Amino acid sequence: MESPNPILDGRQVLEIGDIMNILPHRYPFLLIDRIIEVERKKRIVAIKSVSINEPFFQGHFPDFPIMPGALVVESIAQAGGTLLLPEVPDRHNKLMVFTGIEKARFRRPVVPGDQMRIEINVLNWRPRAVRMEGRVTVDGKLACQAIVMCQLVPRGGRAAAEGPSSDSSDPAQPDNRAPHAPAEELVTRE
Repeated sequence: MESPNPILDGRQVLEIGDIMNILPHRYPFLLIDRIIEVERKKRIVAIKSVSINEPFFQGHFPDFPIMPGALVVESIAQAGGTLLLPEVPDRHNKLMVFTGIEKARFRRPVVPGDQMRIEINVLNWRPRAVRMEGRVTVDGKLACQAIVMCQLVPRGGRAAAEGPSSDSSDPAQPDNRAPHAPAEELVTRE
């Protein structure tokens, strides 16, 4: 029987089923296919084989298909989530969401037929927040690099994440909540 926490068990290679047991993402938004290296809480290397059948290529761009840069950065976050979510005891009740992206650089396009190698190094890991550096290469050449920050939040939508709130149905009481809190408010600092 396979372990529900293959990273905690010290496995170095994870197949798609193992990844799906860790991440909540599903097709068409699961953007990593395989894990080939793991150093617990520190480093992970993932692979994504890019196919012309990816749904985003229909519109980005029909005559010159390029994987959207935002999705390349998302693959960095998903690889990091695969490394760190097994460390969270109640991970099935949490989501890891972006709180910031720094120094994102796109060096070459990712196109159908490419195999992305996604390398993540954890820069700072706290129980509720992480800062990690990602590099995506194709055929040994740098395609993208970025530093991503993420935070663990409760699953269940905005109400669960915000906790109890006052009755906002009174029009005399304005709703002063921002649609999304700025990253600096979400990332915990010591």
